[in-house]
Amino acid sequence: MKLKDILLTACAGIAIVAATSANSEELEMTSVYPGSFPIVGDIGQDIGNRMALLTDGELKLNYNEPGALVAASEAWDAVSTGAVDAAWYSPGFAQGIIPSAAMFTSVPFGPEAPEYLAWYYYGGAQEIWDEITAGHNIKSVLCATIPPEASGWFREPIESVEDLQGIKMRFFGLGARVMEKLGVSAQSLPVGDTVPALELGTIDAAEISMPALDLRLGMQNYAKHYYFPGWHQQTSLFSLLINLDVWNGLSERDQAVVNEVCRSAVAQSIAWGEAIQFEALEQLQAEGVTLHEWSPEILAAMEGAWLEVVDELSEDADFARVWASYTEFRTNYAEWRDLGYMR
Repeated sequence: MKLKDILLTACAGIAIVAATSANSEELEMTSVYPGSFPIVGDIGQDIGNRMALLTDGELKLNYNEPGALVAASEAWDAVSTGAVDAAWYSPGFAQGIIPSAAMFTSVPFGPEAPEYLAWYYYGGAQEIWDEITAGHNIKSVLCATIPPEASGWFREPIESVEDLQGIKMRFFGLGARVMEKLGVSAQSLPVGDTVPALELGTIDAAEISMPALDLRLGMQNYAKHYYFPGWHQQTSLFSLLINLDVWNGLSERDQAVVNEVCRSAVAQSIAWGEAIQFEALEQLQAEGVTLHEWSPEILAAMEGAWLEVVDELSEDADFARVWASYTEFRTNYAEWRDLGYMR
């Protein structure tokens, strides 16, 4: 090979590498959930691996544990300002910034996963949420869901609404406002701080998540009365937040990969979540936990308090718009739910 040909070949190789590098994207993602959490932590770590696999490594999404880049409480603002590229997140954590945000994580006395996802993907919810998050320079992609949560761990049985008076309890999302209506002092604590607070007596009770996760956290070591159903979170949605400027800078292919990986993760998390709860419940009972169901009277009081919260939050225009979309969809869906499903 002549020197000229060697130089031309070398230059062509450099050009290919340069073009590949120019098309590569590497995003740093903070998380509000530790990687050790079943399903939520697993999927938070795995979605980046899937994106890299489908793009031959040209799109990388690097998972970082809570606090490694920014504090969990700062994740929303960090993505909004571009301090981090992305976050593994529940929109409910942004409730203090956007009153309607929690509607895109869970709704008290809300639907099971199929109905919730139908509203989100095909009932107008995604379009409303896209519009709201764009105002904060954020793109939010629905990326996982889990089954009903338990509604709380208590040291003593709760036999009436009066028994809730004055209890200090860790509670998340819109359900916290309901509990406050019933006399509970609702505490907004990160998951990692909840177990120590219960152990030290800083709080008297707590709700965290589904049985499989509660078992992993060791909640059964500090309270023995476990209540169902999870009226406050019949379904929980999780989202991948991406800075909007970063999102707009991704190629059409990479945006499609993010969307498809997340849709796959939604399906996986539904099946996975349903498959692991009964074993967790068996283990919890073996460790001395008593399972309780709320009485109809207490559930009725909780639902009444929820409707009061809705009236208060509807003073916010975005919340009112989201609630109108949600209730219209559920009203229209009701006939199909009642006819199509066995109850």
